[in-house]
Amino acid sequence: MSNEYRHILVAVDLTKDSHLVLKRALPIAERNGAKISIMHTLEPLGFAYGGDIPMDLTSIQEQLDGHARERLSDIATPHGISAADQHVVVGMPDSEIQRFAKERQVDLIVVGSHGRHGFALLLGSTSTGVLHGAECDVLAVRVGNDKTAAE
Repeated sequence: MSNEYRHILVAVDLTKDSHLVLKRALPIAERNGAKISIMHTLEPLGFAYGGDIPMDLTSIQEQLDGHARERLSDIATPHGISAADQHVVVGMPDSEIQRFAKERQVDLIVVGSHGRHGFALLLGSTSTGVLHGAECDVLAVRVGNDKTAAE
């Protein structure tokens, strides 16, 4: 198995911690001469509300998509990641990240992890779902704790 990465996918949730996740991936990409793609996954509004809302949610979903694209650009563009390598997709985060990685021949996925314990761990997280279904290496970057908040 090679330690050389050619395509790194950074999956972010668009919180302030997203910068920390990208910051961890950048030197790995630089050392390996790897391409970086960055993505955010929006869950469909129908999933959140069980599809029982008797109204068309298309315009709201489009607004959420536009806002996500702006936030993703704010995170990625200052680091030289082109708009073509910034992706917002709609679906379940862990499966969309895995699908993207497989289709685009990603060999490293970098994702944030809150390091939850107890009930939160049992309920699962995106990073856990990605780890268990990925066909490539996964780097889970610890975020959202006192140490990273101080950085």
